[in-house]
Amino acid sequence: MVLAGKLQAETLVKVSAHKFHDMFCRKPHHISNASPEKIQKVHLHEGDWGTPGSVIEWSHSIDGNNLVCKQIVESIDEENNSITFKAIEGDLLKKYKTFKAVLQAIPKGHDVTLVHWTLEYKKLNKDIPPPIKELGFSSYE
Repeated sequence: MVLAGKLQAETLVKVSAHKFHDMFCRKPHHISNASPEKIQKVHLHEGDWGTPGSVIEWSHSIDGNNLVCKQIVESIDEENNSITFKAIEGDLLKKYKTFKAVLQAIPKGHDVTLVHWTLEYKKLNKDIPPPIKELGFSSYE
């Protein structure tokens, strides 16, 4: 019985890798302006925007369900336009013992970026499905 897993997806966005990374790293509270159907609110609970150790709460919707997830910014890699979030409270942890999201913005040309998403998780039990909907949600466009 496998409870741990990893899912990955990629999507192209029409923005520079630096701007995309900057929005998720330093300005996640602006994401609701760019994608209000997915993200309703982002609130900083602890720390400062754009710093490891900061705690951020996301209010979002998946399949019409309003959800909340509190995450800690685990790491930021400016050179590779990468940020890692780890869930510490909220709806995800009702299904997953651990849940980590890594996103990397890879430049592919002038104002074109390949966003690589990785979700690493450990299910609470074998009946919990892998986070396919969460991965689709993450494929921000």
